[in-house]
Amino acid sequence: MSAEFVAYLARQLVDEPDAVRVEEAEEDGAIVLRLHVAPADLGKVIGRRGRLARSLRTVARASAARADRRVLLEIVE
Repeated sequence: MSAEFVAYLARQLVDEPDAVRVEEAEEDGAIVLRLHVAPADLGKVIGRRGRLARSLRTVARASAARADRRVLLEIVE
């Protein structure tokens, strides 16, 4: 659920939505979401002073809280 939601939000922020990809992995009892975007769109996903990145991480954590899971979001260059 949260991987698709993060991908949807990221596609709304970038200029190249076809380049958005989210990989999901299980590490140390937590779900790790790795968000891949086009290199030119990296700044748009991070935002000023990391505000958008922080917001995306908060939304990912909140969406997983219902299932009582821990989710970490990594933005990959």
